[in-house]
Amino acid sequence: MHDDSGLVLPRVARFVRERLTPALHRASVPAEVTAWRAPSEPVPFAEAVAQEYLPFARGEAWGRPWSTVWFHVTGSVPAEWSDAELVVDLGFTGSSPGFQAEGTVYSADGVVLGGLEPRRRAVPLVGVGRGLQQGDTAATGSEECHPAATPVDLYVEAAANPDVGGGWTWAPTPLGDAATAGDGLLYRLNRVDLANLDVDVWALAQDIWTLSGLVEALPGDLPRRAEVLRALEQAVDAVDPDDVAATAAAGRAALADVQTKPAYASAHRVYAVGHAHIDSAWLWPVRETVRKVTRTFANALQLMDHDDGFVFAASSAQQYAWMRDHQPELFARIRKRAAEGRFVPVGGMWVESDTNMPGGEAMARQFVLGAGFFRDELGVESDGVWLPDSFGYSAALPQIAAAAGRRWFLTQKISWNETNRFPHHTFAWEGIDGTRILTHFPPVDTYNAELTGAELARAQRQFAEKGRANTSLVPFGWGDGGGGPTREMLAAAHRTRDLEGSPTVRLARPSEFFAAAGAEYPAPPVWSGELYLEYHRGTYTTQARTKRGNRRSEHLLREAELWSTAATVRTGVPYPVETLRSCWETVLLQQFHDILPGTSIAWVHRQAEREYARVAEDLEALIAEALATLTGPGDREIAANAGPYAVDGVPGLGASTAADSDEYPDESDELQPPAARSDHG
Repeated sequence: MHDDSGLVLPRVARFVRERLTPALHRASVPAEVTAWRAPSEPVPFAEAVAQEYLPFARGEAWGRPWSTVWFHVTGSVPAEWSDAELVVDLGFTGSSPGFQAEGTVYSADGVVLGGLEPRRRAVPLVGVGRGLQQGDTAATGSEECHPAATPVDLYVEAAANPDVGGGWTWAPTPLGDAATAGDGLLYRLNRVDLANLDVDVWALAQDIWTLSGLVEALPGDLPRRAEVLRALEQAVDAVDPDDVAATAAAGRAALADVQTKPAYASAHRVYAVGHAHIDSAWLWPVRETVRKVTRTFANALQLMDHDDGFVFAASSAQQYAWMRDHQPELFARIRKRAAEGRFVPVGGMWVESDTNMPGGEAMARQFVLGAGFFRDELGVESDGVWLPDSFGYSAALPQIAAAAGRRWFLTQKISWNETNRFPHHTFAWEGIDGTRILTHFPPVDTYNAELTGAELARAQRQFAEKGRANTSLVPFGWGDGGGGPTREMLAAAHRTRDLEGSPTVRLARPSEFFAAAGAEYPAPPVWSGELYLEYHRGTYTTQARTKRGNRRSEHLLREAELWSTAATVRTGVPYPVETLRSCWETVLLQQFHDILPGTSIAWVHRQAEREYARVAEDLEALIAEALATLTGPGDREIAANAGPYAVDGVPGLGASTAADSDEYPDESDELQPPAARSDHG
């Protein structure tokens, strides 16, 4: 037979690009748009909607760097539409899933409906038109009575976040701080439409996307590859290019047989975990992370409403606390889904922190405060450590994690090593005291997977434990402003659940994977000691003021807790729990793995320095108040030493007047490490 297989995939790609994609919506109508430009920092919904909005044209430029523009979107959806959605192009470049403009879509009464990102430009309008709720097939009226169109009244909070990465040239840029970023407008509003999704065409697009990826991943001499390739060719033949909507079902029928053939019995098993890695600060300030989390969490909740199998895992108690404080309605929905086990808080830490530079007490407090928040606010006990992106891992971490009740650990970052490839993907990590914790490095080598054929094949190919185990975890979803998992990713997961030639894919919680991995591999190999990242080495030295602020804050927190506890025990004064908790939360946030290591934009580090100054002021006041309570009134000078060893005649963990200091001579120099000396002695 004449071999023309090299022509098929390019033909399929052209069909998708020129015929299928333009037919994804059966109809669309432009919405009416007015706008209000926020003068400086972001404002709450209630404040924004009370402003005066002016007409705004498509194609008009908007958005100074780091500014916010609110768009008021109105229109009406014809009653015959069945799958209405808002489609918006804020001026996205499409070069990446994030790192540029983003938008949050609100209903007229302030409910967050979802996010708008470069590769997620549509938000479903549930309840608009003919029954968009899952399982609801009732029409709103008959054709004879011509039911009225449904009005649409929405607001889009558009964030003009600049592309600080600039193509990842690493060149200096003024965009890293609002004070230097300039006033030029960055984006143009290209599209704001109400559209009716063609579900059959969309489903055909997902079929073709999954099967094309499978063909590209399979070896060229496999009969399965040829079989799927010819099925794709037949699907293109079956669709009328001039009437895609009417013939999409025929295209799907041509693919049905190859999609129903089960996976090989020995196929690699993938546990796909919906996820979005959101840096708590990096190429954007902390205040922008709050909005990124809002959009991503709202997207996840919307997907749960339409896909009963979808589970979303998110770490960092700090990010949930932002939702509680800034988006209480959204947080209430998160709490409900968490109770169902579908919105899964993971990691049990305040943030995904650096683990090399924080002190041991601070690392413990990451777990204490993080786990406490998950337990008290969400009713959830986290059982693992989720740190996919931190820059290496201290050998003390297994002991601390186990003491906090953690049974497993996940990271991805060690796959970035410059020289030495790590030899395992599932193993027992042994800490410096001998504590071991089940650990997994996803062999897919990304924490932003899309569940492509290439990614699934890579996970299977690279898995280092073959012959002993055959299961790995794939975290999927776009992070850092990409909006998390998409309906397209879920479609890929369902289509590869049991597909010949592909690893099997199961949507799951992280704990389900680790239970399966532990049962499958009860005696994994042991890695003893630090997990050193052969990359990002400059993170030990950059932004010295940030690092100094962290260490100074850790020392002040210890001293404030010491003297405040003594004052409470000895005199009965109230313990300043709320002030200390606030200070700890601030310091733990600054230990995030892109703040303390010094890898963020200027804005982030300047803010960190201000936060450290505020923490120092609050703690100095607590220390002074506690010592005044302990020493009582008088005019003699008293020196207090919070360190464990005598310093300048003042006993460790004690205080004395100048006259008494000779009773407590200094210890030898070896017993006086600089860190033990109190700045209040």
